Amino acid sequence: MEGTIKFIVRLSAVERAKVEGLVNQGKVGAEKRKRAHILLKADAGPEGLAWSDGQIATALDVSMTTIHRTRQAYVEQGLEAALERKRPSGRHYRKLDGVQEAKLVTIACSPAPEGRARWTTKLLADKLVELEIVDSIGEETVRRTLKKTTSSRG
Repeated sequence: MEGTIKFIVRLSAVERAKVEGLVNQGKVGAEKRKRAHILLKADAGPEGLAWSDGQIATALDVSMTTIHRTRQAYVEQGLEAALERKRPSGRHYRKLDGVQEAKLVTIACSPAPEGRARWTTKLLADKLVELEIVDSIGEETVRRTLKKTTSSRG
């Protein structure tokens, strides 16, 4: 990642004052303070140090990726985005509720289909869809669900 810097940080006087205030302020989260330090070191404006990513990484003990992402957020989205942690993109909802999980365990504990020695995750997923317990489900979801249950098949 070292070499030519794709995202050049140039803080305005107002932005610089705000960032310096954050660094010197007592009640600021560690992540926010770290990003503020990165912006101050990376600033290529008239009052800035214009350090390279390597110099910043060594001085602040942060990864090159963090520096790159902080620069990128500042250039593309502004000061606030660069200082704040990126929010998770979306919540992962459970595919099966309690009733559906119980039905899955019941099927898994039942005798295997004709011509099979035991249930596979693929067979269980197909059976859940066939019985219209779910519209669709992946084998990995079936495996994870069975793994977290305390039921014993023996």
